[in-house]
Amino acid sequence: MTLLSRPLCAALAAAFLSAGCATRPTAPIEINLIALNDFHGHLDSTKFQYNSIHTSGQQTEQAGGIDTIAAAVQAWRKEDKDLLFVGAGDLIGASPAMSSMWADEPALEALTLAGMRISSVGNHEFDNGRAELLRQQRGGCESVRPEKACQYTPRFRGAGFTYLAANVIDDATGKPFLPAYRIEDVKGVKVGLIGAVLRNTASVVLASGIAGLTFEDEASAINRVIPAMRAQGAQVFVVLIHEGGQTPEPFDKPDCSALKGPIVDIVKKLDPAIRVIVSGHSHTGFQCKVDGRVVTQGDMGGHVLSRIKMMVDPASGAVRDIGVRNVVMKPGQYPPDERVSAYLTQARERSEAALARPVARVAVRSIDRKESAGGETVLGGLIADAVLAATTSQGAQIGFMNMGGMRQDLDVGASLTATYGDVQIVLPFGNTIVVMDMTGAQIRALLEQQWARPEASTVSVLQVSEGFRYRWNPAAPRGRRVIRDSVTLNGKVLDDAAVYRVAGNNFLAEGGDSFPAFAAAANKRDTQIRDIDAVVQFLIKQDKAGKPVGATAPAGRIGTVQ
Repeated sequence: MTLLSRPLCAALAAAFLSAGCATRPTAPIEINLIALNDFHGHLDSTKFQYNSIHTSGQQTEQAGGIDTIAAAVQAWRKEDKDLLFVGAGDLIGASPAMSSMWADEPALEALTLAGMRISSVGNHEFDNGRAELLRQQRGGCESVRPEKACQYTPRFRGAGFTYLAANVIDDATGKPFLPAYRIEDVKGVKVGLIGAVLRNTASVVLASGIAGLTFEDEASAINRVIPAMRAQGAQVFVVLIHEGGQTPEPFDKPDCSALKGPIVDIVKKLDPAIRVIVSGHSHTGFQCKVDGRVVTQGDMGGHVLSRIKMMVDPASGAVRDIGVRNVVMKPGQYPPDERVSAYLTQARERSEAALARPVARVAVRSIDRKESAGGETVLGGLIADAVLAATTSQGAQIGFMNMGGMRQDLDVGASLTATYGDVQIVLPFGNTIVVMDMTGAQIRALLEQQWARPEASTVSVLQVSEGFRYRWNPAAPRGRRVIRDSVTLNGKVLDDAAVYRVAGNNFLAEGGDSFPAFAAAANKRDTQIRDIDAVVQFLIKQDKAGKPVGATAPAGRIGTVQ
């Protein structure tokens, strides 16, 4: 075989190209993602407290707001028109009144206008059940909340972005309840995005709303879909997962390494092809490395967006480099997105009259959720008292409130007058109060379950009403922490054999927050009294009696001993 001369080679190559064959690009391709998690319908900016590598001491400022987020996305899209705006769940639910009073339809519409493309579901997307989630995805007005649905606009079109849930299985079909993944073509590279939600979702939402759904192991479900995605040409894999962790490091520390929590174990079990994991749920900002993979989260409420840049080899699809930067969403940083700004203005105007309605005077500017050594809070005691007051006529003797049900402190203005909006932001779920029978032994078991729960901390999570008291020993083993004779009702030690009528929200009544003792209670009756209405009436009653609620420290109902 004779070798061709260089001129002839060049001529043949030129002829080959002119015949229509083009060479593949060889320079790395830049793919950009903007990630948001735990937005919780925060259309307006809110207070953000954080530590940064760029400043000393804790910083406090207003941050977030859909107008600020949309402005940032718009500005960054001018740098890269192909960037993907994605989410990691809890975009709705536990929302301020401006969104929740309209069934979160304004938040879904605003995120659509801002360019949200894809998101995993979060546990709060299931707050009102599977049927309502499908309505919020697809649109329509047939809802379990007819007093809220389609009240903001008469025709709700549904979210303009796609919710993903690889590990939520419909028992009737054996298939994912929502799409498990989506493949996007970005600059000629097929980017596969997989969604998942924490496997313990069933413990933090109403059981009746998710009947027929199974929440599987996150990593197994994610890995299971990789072959099908490869068969469809996916080259780059990104996980959007509503599960997280905690780290003491600043939210913007590059490659943080002290991350702990459920997300760490999940990441370690993922297919090696997955290089980027966008997380949520723990409301903590971080940009970490776990086993060489990038794991991010952007706090909550729209305070922080995560900017993720991947450099991808165009031939192999291999991710050569990944850069992450968490950016605080400071109002006014970027030119406004006029459409989203106009939408926010409209939402404010529509909601203002209802939210500004005065309720009652309180004693202090802030009734907060700060925990005592025993785990008691001023706000929790207030709500438990309100729950009891609303159901005393139905025989209730003890009121309970879960910490997770209180989404904000009860903050009021200088006039010390609480408005409906002030109360609503504390209790956005619209839960109803259930009365039920529990023996003294069941109540003791309930108290011990506070430290048996998977997500339990070293302090109590159940708030209790006036007249009910107990002490616990943090050094004692789980299951034996409550001091027996310290559990009293109106000064008398609880009788294990006696039956007591207790009250709590319907989420707790179904065993939510991993409290099976509530699920085992007898003679349950849903009063149909909403928790927010009970609190409003309690505030009014106390104000009229000349005893406005509020204190700077808890009442001492729950304590610790050594």
